[in-house]
Amino acid sequence: MPTTWNRTPEDFHKIYVANTDAFYRLGGTGLAAELDSFVTRCALSLWSRSGAIGERHVDMANQIYSRNRSQPSWLLWNLTSSICKEEVFLPPVFYWDLAERDAKRGTEASRTFVRMITNILLYIAAADDDVTYAEAEYITEIIDKLNAVCDTSGVKKTKEGLDPLDYVTSSTPSFTEYKAAPQTSGGEKREKKNDAQPVEKPDFDELMEQLNSLVGLEAVKKDVKNLVNMMKVRKLRETNGLPVPPMSLHMVFMGNPGTGKTTVARLISGLYAAIGVLSKGQLIEVDRSGLVAGYVGQTALKTQKVIDSAIGGVLFIDEAYSLSSGGENDFGREAIETLLKAMEDHRDDLIVVVAGYDEPMEGFLSSNPGLESRFNKYFHFPDYNGDELMEIFRMQCKKNGYELTPEAESAAKELFDDLYASRDDNFGNARDVRNRFEDMIICQSNRVAEIEEPSKEDLMAVLPQDLAGKNLI
Repeated sequence: MPTTWNRTPEDFHKIYVANTDAFYRLGGTGLAAELDSFVTRCALSLWSRSGAIGERHVDMANQIYSRNRSQPSWLLWNLTSSICKEEVFLPPVFYWDLAERDAKRGTEASRTFVRMITNILLYIAAADDDVTYAEAEYITEIIDKLNAVCDTSGVKKTKEGLDPLDYVTSSTPSFTEYKAAPQTSGGEKREKKNDAQPVEKPDFDELMEQLNSLVGLEAVKKDVKNLVNMMKVRKLRETNGLPVPPMSLHMVFMGNPGTGKTTVARLISGLYAAIGVLSKGQLIEVDRSGLVAGYVGQTALKTQKVIDSAIGGVLFIDEAYSLSSGGENDFGREAIETLLKAMEDHRDDLIVVVAGYDEPMEGFLSSNPGLESRFNKYFHFPDYNGDELMEIFRMQCKKNGYELTPEAESAAKELFDDLYASRDDNFGNARDVRNRFEDMIICQSNRVAEIEEPSKEDLMAVLPQDLAGKNLI
């Protein structure tokens, strides 16, 4: 199987035609002119985010044309004069029409369009000389807004997705051919090996659905998508023999308890495994007690054992600042030194996420010269507001088969608004919601137990008085 491509503009044209042909089978070739124009505008905006436009970009722009259409003849001067770095990306009109038609007919051409554009944009970014976070942000913006059109129009969601690492290749098959048989990145059938069981990759689409369904955290979710897109591009470049600059994958999560830090770390681990950045995708969660021993020389061994279990995934260290809070002779220092070495030795297959309150984490990162240099991505997890706390409570009720009456809905909304407004340093965010949900169950159970023959509706109904648990008054 070839490990590199020639990286010529003509190679890009083959990729473009393979993707557009697959789409036209569902969407029709009547969209070819509009689609070519749309992709050209996207390419110009993408390139402009990584610096100046050069001759190589001109050569690639001249390859953006569908089968049976004339090849454009861009020159450097008219290409650069056509660059329009839009502040806000707007889906094209033809795509709205396509989504509305899908919604009426139960078809999925618009969803296929999103997969096609993702593949093309990833290739455009990978074949460029730079891989920048700005490019990843732009790809995320395009895909999110195109998907939002489908969601708004009521287009059904398809479980099946394509892995760009398998799909973007100069000998790529069509979507229908891809579905028919497993493929390698070179378009060849994978050979089964009996000597080892391959690690099953997490389902990328499922994990993205879970990420999108998280309450609040809009900035965090956007940052995760940007990182995933950037890592996809880096993997494409690496797989195809293009240079990839060194990049630290370790992260800092800052915020109060109960804001979803562990959940997001678990999703990142799975997403990175799904796109081939990590080999397994497990999450190992520890705090100081899981790393630090009580005797001299034992902490390094204990910490190393935890590290070994996390290789291939994410090591999540909660309240990481506690490792540096015990003074010069504290064993936490030994754990930090062991972690620093592992973060460098296993940087290609281990991500360390340190988490905790904002101010203590800043002190932790400045406590050792090597720590700050190992982390280059910071996530801030804000407190949930009253509406978000209420949404979490509703989800808990729905998941566990409880239904709020209109009166209970109003009472709960007022309760969580007050909880947010009066929060202090002990505010637990989603943890407080969980505690109040559990108290509600106790109150509701005591009330229903007094009914002689409760109906199913009685068992499910939550009344205002059920919200008067010990934590809810």
